[in-house]
Amino acid sequence: MSEPLVVIGNGMAAARLVEELGQVALGRHSVLVVGAEPRLAYNRVLLSSVLAGELPVADTELKPLTWWKAQGVTLVYGRRASAIDRESRCVVLEDGTQLPYARLVLATGSDPIRLPKPGMDLPGVVTFRDHDDVGAMLAAAGPATRAVVIGGGLLGIEAACGLAATGTRVTLIHLMDRLMERQLDAEAASLLNAALEARGITVLLGADTAAVEGEGCVEAVRLADGRDLPCDIVVTAVGIRPNATLARAAGLATARGIVVDDHLTTSDPAIHAIGECAEHRGTCYGLVEPAYQQAAILARHLAGMPAAYEGTVLATNLKVSGVPVFSAGDFLGAAGTESIVWRDPGLATYRKLVLRDGALAGAILCGETADAPWYLDLIRSGRPLGPLRDRLIFGQALAEAA
Repeated sequence: MSEPLVVIGNGMAAARLVEELGQVALGRHSVLVVGAEPRLAYNRVLLSSVLAGELPVADTELKPLTWWKAQGVTLVYGRRASAIDRESRCVVLEDGTQLPYARLVLATGSDPIRLPKPGMDLPGVVTFRDHDDVGAMLAAAGPATRAVVIGGGLLGIEAACGLAATGTRVTLIHLMDRLMERQLDAEAASLLNAALEARGITVLLGADTAAVEGEGCVEAVRLADGRDLPCDIVVTAVGIRPNATLARAAGLATARGIVVDDHLTTSDPAIHAIGECAEHRGTCYGLVEPAYQQAAILARHLAGMPAAYEGTVLATNLKVSGVPVFSAGDFLGAAGTESIVWRDPGLATYRKLVLRDGALAGAILCGETADAPWYLDLIRSGRPLGPLRDRLIFGQALAEAA
C-alpha cells in the first residue's frame, strides 16, 4: 500500500518534485498537493511576459489538470495550510480539514519583502510576485500612468520593462550604485542601464526610499535626499524572504529558511523542504535551477535510492530588457584570481572571465550569451583549462578548434 505524501506549496518546486517522483517512484506514494493560490502551478518566471502583453495567462501553466490526474496526484488548491501537527502527523488546513501524512514536503516558497517605510500600506503599492500582483499592475498601467519601481534587481527590472511595454511612464529607483549588483559587475550593469533608458525608463541609482506619500492612495515616492517622484502606482521589488512560517510554528529547525541536510530532510526525519523556503548549508537559493535540482534529489531519496544534494553553483542566464545576460561563479574576481576581458562598444557586448589556479572560476557575458552553457560547465567542473586558456575568451568553437 502506498504511503501518504503531502506537499505544501503548489509552485514550480512542487510540480517538478511530482514529475521526478513519477519517473523514479510512481505508485510508491499517495501524493496530495496543497496550494494557497486558487490555480494550478504556474511558471513565475513568465509573469513579466504576461505583464508586457507578450504572453496570455494560460500559457504560464506548468502542467494541465489531466497531467496531475495521470500522476495520481490529489490537488487541493485555493486552500491554505495553517498548521503542521507533527505528533499526529497531519497537516491542518485553514478550514480545519486534517490531512494525514507519512512524509511531508514543504515547498512553501518565499514572500516578497516590503520596505519598513511610511506609506507602504497605501492603496496603489503592490509587490511583483504572483498573478494577482500582475493583475493589479495591468489594471493601473497605461500611457496616463506614472509608476515608480523600487528595486534594481532582476524582479524590479522585469517589472519596469513590463510596465514600460504598456506605455506606462516608469522610474526605476535602486539603492545600490549599479543594477543587478549580485549578478553583474559595473561595466555589464552600465550596458543594462543604457538598454533600460533606451526603452524610456528613467533609472535613479543610489536612491534611498524615505516614504510613499498620498492621501488615501499613492501620490508620490519621497527619496531620502528630499526629492519627490509623483506617481500613480508603486511596485516594490526589493527581495524575497523564505516562507518558513509553518515550519517555525511546528518547531522545526529554522534560520533564514527551513534548515535541511544533504537529503533535503529537516530536523524531523518525516519532513523535507525544497526550493526557496529551504536553507542548505547556510544558503537559501532564490532561483529556479537549485529548486529543480533539489526536487530531483529528494525524489530519489524518497524512492530509496542513493542521492545527496551538495549545493548549486549559482548562474544567471536570461534576457533582461532585450539584452542577453549571463553570470556565474566568482565573476567579480576575489584575491588570487586574474581576469580576461573582451568588449565591443559598437555592438554593446561585454565578456569577462575570471581564472583561479588554471581553471575558470567565474564569468559575465552581456549582449551575447551563446557560449554560456560551455562556460558554466567549465566553472562547475573546475577542470584545468590547459591549452584552452589562451583562446578561452573567444568562445567554445574557436577555443576548442585551436
